[in-house]
Amino acid sequence: MNSSQRYLALDVLRGITIAFMITVNNPGSWEYIFSPLEHSKWHGCTPTDLVYPFFLFVVGVSMFFSFSKYNNSLNKESLLKIGKRTLLIFAIGLFLNAFPQALTDFSKLRIMGVLQRIAIAYGFAALIALAVPRKWLPLAGVSILLLYWGILSWFGVGDPYSLSGNAVIPLDKAILGESHMYKGFGIPFEPEGLLSTVPAIVTVIIGYLTGGLIKQTEAVKVPQKLVIFGIAGVLVGYLWGLQFPINKPLWTSSYVIYAAGWALLSLALLIWMIDIKGWSRWTSFFVVFGMNPLAIFAFSGLYVKSILRLVHIPQPDGSVANGYTWIFQHIFSPLCTDQKIASLLFALGHIVFFWLVGWVLYKKKIFIKV
Repeated sequence: MNSSQRYLALDVLRGITIAFMITVNNPGSWEYIFSPLEHSKWHGCTPTDLVYPFFLFVVGVSMFFSFSKYNNSLNKESLLKIGKRTLLIFAIGLFLNAFPQALTDFSKLRIMGVLQRIAIAYGFAALIALAVPRKWLPLAGVSILLLYWGILSWFGVGDPYSLSGNAVIPLDKAILGESHMYKGFGIPFEPEGLLSTVPAIVTVIIGYLTGGLIKQTEAVKVPQKLVIFGIAGVLVGYLWGLQFPINKPLWTSSYVIYAAGWALLSLALLIWMIDIKGWSRWTSFFVVFGMNPLAIFAFSGLYVKSILRLVHIPQPDGSVANGYTWIFQHIFSPLCTDQKIASLLFALGHIVFFWLVGWVLYKKKIFIKV
């Protein structure tokens, strides 16, 4: 194949990422999870911590090819596309946060979230990538990462990279309001906050630059170049992490580089296997996810919140179980004595369900562009 053709590996990587995102978000019970499927408590990076930046990276790669029809330049048409897509993705994320309770009471509605960060990171990365000459994009990215490091270092209190002392919280409280922030860390802290979304923009820009590299490089040489940059990213990110810890909730600059390194290595492997060697028979499962990624992800969120909040099943002891808990306790939990395995089977069972939804869309050639 030549470098101008579509790489199946991109769809597969996107599909693998979405499948993994849904898997780690939907265990049968949060009490029974294998450690690689858990996020780091604070500093550090597990395989699960790589899923989100992988998706943003693929957004950036796809963005390069998507904007080729606009000559990768900022004009009325490309600006309109960026604006519409940013607002739509953000609105879907906000709706999922609101569903079902907060649809009528917005006093405690969480404003930010996974899709909201994707929307903002995509929007700003697209504007920067199309407005700045490509040769200056690496410098722009590095500048953003250094600026973010400086802000957290200078404006943090005590340990500037701790949960309670970081500079992300004051800004999010001032703009979003404490009642509209995530409370899962025990204090109001938004892991998809506004300030911490700034370095996530660079994750998308790295993907965009990777798309340009793929486009301009002879196909057989693409994996080699990606491996070189990937190894460099992992090493630089790790070494930077000794001073500026690798941390997903803060989306630290070292985390951006480290995760991008692994994304580059993963894409290199997939391109070599699928697009160069032709080992593609196994890919169809993930292509289904990859062709409607945000739609399937949004549907999975809507489904889970529905069975959690709207399905109530009376139990023999007089208690009431939500649909999510009932499915795990009555269908998957009895399958094996190891409840971690049962919890994983619950997640994988739902992956099959969401795949079937995606398969129907795929067979009917319905590709929902979000």
